[in-house]
Parts: sequence; C-alpha cells; structure tokens
Amino acid sequence: MKLLNTYDDRDEAEKAEALITGEKRLASERDGTEVIYNLFGQPSWKNLHLLKMFNLPLLQKILEQRKANQNYDQAKHQEIISRLKYAAKSFELVIPAHWL
Repeated sequence: MKLLNTYDDRDEAEKAEALITGEKRLASERDGTEVIYNLFGQPSWKNLHLLKMFNLPLLQKILEQRKANQNYDQAKHQEIISRLKYAAKSFELVIPAHWL
C-alpha cells in the first residue's frame, strides 16, 4: 500500500476510501489543531481514476474524442501525459500505450 491522497475533511476521505478497490486504509494525524486524513491503498490507474487524480477523467474524454477522429486538445493531452509520467514513476505503474 502507498499513500494515494490526503484530505482535510473526514467525510471526503471516507467517500474516497469507499471508492477504491483492493487493500486500503484511512489514517488520521494531527498537526497542531488540524486533523488530516491519509488514504493508503493499492496504486492502480483504476483507483487513481476513481479518485479523479491526475486529470484521468479528462484524459478519458480526450481519448474518446481521439478514437472517434474528433478534434481534441492536443496540448492538454500532452500536459496530462507529462503528469502521468510522474505518477507512473512515483507509484511504479506503466502508462498504457493507447494513452500516449
């Protein structure tokens, strides 16, 4: 398990925990007077997509447009891929070739 995301709100953290699949754990920690919630889980593209991280929902729309030979924002696509390269390295994932 790896730290997937951090939340300021307990309800939001619990909703996110319920979304993802596989082994998961929600841990809270206090920093002075503030409590933050760390969501640990299995790093997968599915879980990151469910958490709406790294603009994956937007990437899905862009890929659908590209597949249908429609105009799509190529600059935004490249920006998302750049972020995904960082995520892939951080979470030890491989970016699917059809996303590139």
